[in-house]
Amino acid sequence: MTRPMAKRTAKNSVFLDLFQNKSYLLKLYKTLHPEDTTATEDSLTDVTITNVLTDNLYNDLGFIANNKLMILVEAQSTWTVNILVRILLYLAQSYHEYFHRTSQDYYKSRKVRMPKPELYVIFTGNKGRKSDKILLSEEFFNGADIDIEVKAKVIYESYTDDIINQYIIFCKVFNEQTKQHGMTQKAVTETIRICKDRNVLREYLLDREKEVVSIMMSLFDEEQIMKSFIRSERHDEARETAERMIKMGKLSLDEIALCVPSLSLDELKELEAEIMQMA
Repeated sequence: MTRPMAKRTAKNSVFLDLFQNKSYLLKLYKTLHPEDTTATEDSLTDVTITNVLTDNLYNDLGFIANNKLMILVEAQSTWTVNILVRILLYLAQSYHEYFHRTSQDYYKSRKVRMPKPELYVIFTGNKGRKSDKILLSEEFFNGADIDIEVKAKVIYESYTDDIINQYIIFCKVFNEQTKQHGMTQKAVTETIRICKDRNVLREYLLDREKEVVSIMMSLFDEEQIMKSFIRSERHDEARETAERMIKMGKLSLDEIALCVPSLSLDELKELEAEIMQMA
C-alpha cells in the first residue's frame, strides 16, 4: 500500500473548510470591516464559484455582506500577479451569477443593482518588499490609464490575533513541519498540535481535528496522479507502436527496441509471444 501523504493543496483545503463555517466567515468579515458592529452570520451570503469541471472557473471564497458588498478573497502561498487576471474573471462570473439569482436583466434599459466589489489576496509567504496593494494597470500595462482596473488589497502576516492572521500562521507552521518531516501525516498532525498549543485556530482545530487531518491528506496527491496517468498513456502508446512493428515483420526485436526505447527487450518478447498466440 502506498503511504498517505499531505496534499500539495493542503493549506487551501483548510482555508475552504474553515470559511465554509459561517461563524469563522463572520470573523473574517469583521477583520476586514471592524466598523460594522451589527453584522451577523445571516447578513453574509456565500457566493463562492464552484465547478466540478476543473477547466471551469472556481475561486477560494466569495460572499456578499449586507447585500451591499461583494467580497472575493484568494489565499496564495506562491507570489504571482497573475492572481489579478483570475480575480477579474472571478468577479465577472460572480456578478453574472448574482444577476441571475436576483432575477435582474442587464440587457434591459433599467439599471441593475449590484453590490460594491472588494478584492483581497491573503498571502501566506514572506512579505519582503511586496506591496500592500496590486493593480492590473501597474502590473500589466506599465501604469497606463486602462478602461478597466482591478485593485486587490494584499494581506500578510502581522502581529494581530484575528482569524486571517491565524490562518497565515497555520500555513507557516505547516511549511516548517513539511521541511522537517516531508509531506507526511506527521507534518499534518504536528502542525495541528503546535497551532492548538499556540492558540492558533484552536477552536476550529479542536472541533474538527479528524476532518482537518482528512482534508489535508491524500493517498496520492494530484500531481502524482497526473504523472502516473501520463506514464500509463505513454506506455500504452509505445506498446501499440511496437505491436504494429512486430506484425509488419520487417524489423528484429533489437531494432524495435531502438525505435521504442520505453519498452524493454523482455517486454517486446512478451508482446511478440502474445501476438503469435493470437495469430
